[in-house]
Amino acid sequence: MRIFVTGATGFLGTAIVNELIHAGHQVLGLTRSEEGAQLLTSRGVDVHFGDIEDLESLRRGVEQSDGVIHTAFNHDFSTFVANCEADRQAVEAMGSVLKGSTRPFVMTSVAALGAKGPGQVATEETFNLDSPILRRISELEADKLVKEGVYVSVVRLPQVHDTLKQGLITYLISMAREKGVSAYVGQGDKRWAAVHLSDCARLYVLALERNSAGSRYNAVAEEGVSHKQIAEAIALGLNVPLQSIDSESANSHFSWLAPFMSSDMSASSTITQKLLEWSPTGPDLISDLQQMDYR
Repeated sequence: MRIFVTGATGFLGTAIVNELIHAGHQVLGLTRSEEGAQLLTSRGVDVHFGDIEDLESLRRGVEQSDGVIHTAFNHDFSTFVANCEADRQAVEAMGSVLKGSTRPFVMTSVAALGAKGPGQVATEETFNLDSPILRRISELEADKLVKEGVYVSVVRLPQVHDTLKQGLITYLISMAREKGVSAYVGQGDKRWAAVHLSDCARLYVLALERNSAGSRYNAVAEEGVSHKQIAEAIALGLNVPLQSIDSESANSHFSWLAPFMSSDMSASSTITQKLLEWSPTGPDLISDLQQMDYR
């Protein structure tokens, strides 16, 4: 199949493109720059110029393809509300082209939306409509498209990691470097689910090939790694002190990350592993944090 990939030059998209090519698919990659186009061309990927906020460019990309994998997202947290709405509109626009066909559409969400409440392990069977996580609006759009006959499935992400990036933990590392201390809140017993980049990319391709409308998959290898374990690994890597921060001081220390540091974002992938015959084999999160170059 010829697959249209948004975010094709990004951290996750690059790995997905590699998996698609390895599986024998052709790739049409979205990019907005000449530099990105050169990168895609060098890897044998067809180039489609556009942007996730240019809805017409997204529609044209879908029209030229046998399926879609949507991973692009603006991670500027200063405009997060607008970014979530832009993602919803992108899902709506691409889905509109797929109506009346069985072409697969795999979109991206976050694993924490599968938690029934605070501190509960997120599962594929749950979609918490009352969750404060704004990316829920894209999943709501996906549900709407499924009812309209579009073959949409959702891959929910935890902290996706290798030795270069680790999701929200990348920001924690920068903060620890800046402040000279690697911190966690209270006892550090809140947990974040995690998956290695290679395992995550492979799951996207499996979800695409299964093409099960309305399915939700948790790209989770580790159900939960405690904040204290994460902070310890960062402290060791940066050679800075480890420190517990009380909840009253969390906002001033962690800034925009504070709500995440107070949240348990553990998640299960039992159903996903069974449905897709997917078995994560990549390094665990702490191993990657121990192996990364902190210079």
